Amino acid sequence: MQQWITALSVILFAAKIIAYYFTNSLAILSDALESIVNVLAGFIGLYSLYIAAKPKDIGHPYGHGKAEFISAATEGGLIVASGVLILYEAITNLIHSKPLEKLDAGLWVVAATAVINFIAGLICINIGKRNNSLALHSSGKHLIVDTYSTLTIIAALIIILFTKFFLLDKIVACVLSVVIIFNGYSIIRKSIAGIMDEADMKLLERMLKVLNENRRPDWIDIHNLRIIKYGNVLHIDCHLTVPFYLNVLEAHDEVDILKQKIIAEFGESIEMFVHTDGSYPVSCALQYNKNGKTNQPEFEQLKEWTLENVMKNERHGVAVIKTDLNITS
Repeated sequence: MQQWITALSVILFAAKIIAYYFTNSLAILSDALESIVNVLAGFIGLYSLYIAAKPKDIGHPYGHGKAEFISAATEGGLIVASGVLILYEAITNLIHSKPLEKLDAGLWVVAATAVINFIAGLICINIGKRNNSLALHSSGKHLIVDTYSTLTIIAALIIILFTKFFLLDKIVACVLSVVIIFNGYSIIRKSIAGIMDEADMKLLERMLKVLNENRRPDWIDIHNLRIIKYGNVLHIDCHLTVPFYLNVLEAHDEVDILKQKIIAEFGESIEMFVHTDGSYPVSCALQYNKNGKTNQPEFEQLKEWTLENVMKNERHGVAVIKTDLNITS
């Protein structure tokens, strides 16, 4: 997919340069300069996907997925740079302006690029979400933003055609530069968060919803929950507290069920490492004799799982109502 984005970016860039040649419109030139970023980002993204797709090795036990974050950060930097360049051109042309020509011809060319950009952007974002690919998602978002900026330029050109208010061309270029710079900053911020393994709260909330909806009686608590993204792979760590009387195989069965519930929601592209903890005996309303359990365990009041308690590295267990438990061995 990324190779098609790269090829498309080259074609759209050439089209916008032709439109600028026809019109001398600074707004169209701004759109063309941003397309340069699309071209460069396309090649960078293509290489990053090649690196990210490499299998794990001894030197990279978690894979090469972080390459996508570096690619997205580079793309964000290029976007910011293009925004600054556009702002510079706008300010310079306020002093040394060129007459606008053939706006109608340039309008049709720019309109065609907007339609193509929007369709390609939606496709990239959808594929990026399905495959957890930040590189594709960033490219798609950039194409969508590029479409919005192009639509703004189209509206400005139409107004200029009817009103002859030529200063609007430069005003639009200045506004677009600010929007572009902010968009680039957003991409850089998200990329750095991924490189630094910053907690993705939306992803954690989604995970928590799945866990609460599929909670089993023997899942006393989950704690030390962490999710790290490596390319399209989610690396999930957590501790699962199970009743202290379960043997190793029984505890392992509960872990397998937990994994299947998560795979059903997030897909097969996950790595999950679950450490099992035994509950404290006082957490279980049990009575024992010399021959083992004498009654079925009953948990008095399971605590609700929240982001606050599942992310802490401590067992939160259950709230025991009874205080006269008789536990003997």
